[in-house]
Amino acid sequence: MSEFVEIFEVGPRDGLQNEPGLIATEDKINLVNQLSTAGFTRIEIASFVSPKWVPQMADSGEVLQGITRHEGKRYAALTPNMRGYERALAAKADEIAVFASASEGFSQANLNTDIAGSFERFAPILDAARHIDLPVRGYVSCVAECPYDGAVAPEQVAQVAEKLFAMGCYEISLGDTIGRASPDQIAKMLLAVREVVPASRLAGHFHDTSTRALDNVDCALSLGVRVFDAAVGGLGGCPFAPGAAGNLATEALNDHLLRLGYETGVDPAELSKAADLARSMRSQGAKTERD
Repeated sequence: MSEFVEIFEVGPRDGLQNEPGLIATEDKINLVNQLSTAGFTRIEIASFVSPKWVPQMADSGEVLQGITRHEGKRYAALTPNMRGYERALAAKADEIAVFASASEGFSQANLNTDIAGSFERFAPILDAARHIDLPVRGYVSCVAECPYDGAVAPEQVAQVAEKLFAMGCYEISLGDTIGRASPDQIAKMLLAVREVVPASRLAGHFHDTSTRALDNVDCALSLGVRVFDAAVGGLGGCPFAPGAAGNLATEALNDHLLRLGYETGVDPAELSKAADLARSMRSQGAKTERD
């Protein structure tokens, strides 16, 4: 039996958040439903941040409440603060996520606080979630390069990942936010992080700005990582990271893993339908922006 590698689908959140024009709530719901049909067990679909900063996510509650839920699947939401946490609970998110940065410059740009301040903000969220057994995932941005600070030391990434894990995050997703990392940088970073967080609790999140995302996946696979984030249709980027292009396309990652002999549990034909939907939404968003 082939070894299993999970793809954590983030397109409906991390993908769509950076689209320039608003996309209809019904279309977002249809995309999530198609991704569920394709076989993903974890799908991130909402972000309870201020609509002032990320207007594309203003309807996150409606999306969470409008999807067709499948037994055994979890629908996740990003919650940067207690207000976001409460909104995620009201919309019945199955799990939540908090996001920190390995660089001070990006922490200030993305969260308007330093790294230490971000942990203070997350503490009550993790404490509240622990009391109701709500899973919390932790993101670490800029694990190799920062658009403001430049190269990020592996030890910095390890310190942030260790703190999130100790606070109660069940999994730590390590993000090459601007997509400039080389496999050598990813290897050095992962070797440092594995000293403080088991590889079985790590995920790779690689943007494809420099077309090295699949090379970085291969590097992470060789070091024991078995979960990877991807966005259907290659949607996305980060609104707070200048020059960050789209995420690694889910269909490209799935094909790559299957060629390597891994199982993913994802139906390629149904995934192709989801990718078509995602690309049509990108076109719709661009048209809205032009209008």
